[in-house]
Amino acid sequence: MESFKPFCPKKGIGKIIALIINTMFFKKKKIMDNNTNAVNENADNMAQNEEMDETLSNFLNADDSRNGGELSESNDEETEKLQAEIAELKDKHLRLIAEFDNFRRRTAKERLELQLTAGRDIIQSLLVVMDDMDRAAKQLENTTDLTILKEGISLVFNKLRNIMQQKGLKVMEAVNQEFNPDLHEAITEIPAPSNKMVGKIIDVVEPGYYLNDKLIRHAKVVVGK
Repeated sequence: MESFKPFCPKKGIGKIIALIINTMFFKKKKIMDNNTNAVNENADNMAQNEEMDETLSNFLNADDSRNGGELSESNDEETEKLQAEIAELKDKHLRLIAEFDNFRRRTAKERLELQLTAGRDIIQSLLVVMDDMDRAAKQLENTTDLTILKEGISLVFNKLRNIMQQKGLKVMEAVNQEFNPDLHEAITEIPAPSNKMVGKIIDVVEPGYYLNDKLIRHAKVVVGK
């Protein structure tokens, strides 16, 4: 810093000049001292501000670190919970797939067995009719009595009809009924014996059948015109 020395002349007007110079010197020195104090004060304030900024920064960093740790722990717990739920869902999904696969295989096996043995009950029921037919065939070789033969054939036929009815087979009634293309198949048309029989069934060539009330064969009929 620049140093000022008082100017001290010894004679005349020089004293006045010296007084002015000294006054200016002291004013300037005072200003410089004030500036120096202001600089020092500003330096102190800056130091305090830096200290406060550092303290605040440390506090914020510590708070962020603490919050970050808490968030990290919370995220870890949430992640573990979600992973456990995902593992449980995967296990359930795999079990469902295995159960469905077993069901599909079992159903396919049962369907195949049903197709192979669908007529088993009917065949077993008809075996007794075949036995009667075998016995009737032997009687045809050993007898010439037509009455006995007719009775035997009638018995076999009635047994067969009863067995089929027990299984749900029903003959369609078609004679004198209005012709219905959903039920009947017209083989031919013939002149109707009366006006009332026009468009109606006069004769049946092959009867139609229901099985458990479901049509399984259309009746082949002759229709009056």
